[in-house]
Amino acid sequence: MAGVVHVPWYATGLRAGRLEAALAEISEVALRYGARSHALYRYRDDRYKFLQVAEFESKLDWDRYWSGHEFVDFRILCSGWYQVPVTYGWTDLVTSGSIVAEPETAHTAVGGPVEGDLAG
Repeated sequence: MAGVVHVPWYATGLRAGRLEAALAEISEVALRYGARSHALYRYRDDRYKFLQVAEFESKLDWDRYWSGHEFVDFRILCSGWYQVPVTYGWTDLVTSGSIVAEPETAHTAVGGPVEGDLAG
């Protein structure tokens, strides 16, 4: 069963910008370990707080990513940039969905943009 991992990070004083950049890089590495998707969120009400999210087909793939040399190096190089302990949560993906925006060209007619009401 697919699962989604949530990893809360909290930056130490004056290091939130550097942590954001480093987390953005390491988040993308998840795709090399079989992640279906990855995301990094930075909270607006607390700019030191981050949430890293990744969706994996199996927990074994997550474990390989978390213990892989890239993430080990990240934790060594950035160890003073975030508060410890870092505890992640593996959750079962029950359902998901999204809306995909139509491309701009879908609303144009031959010869240029459609004028007026598209509904007719």
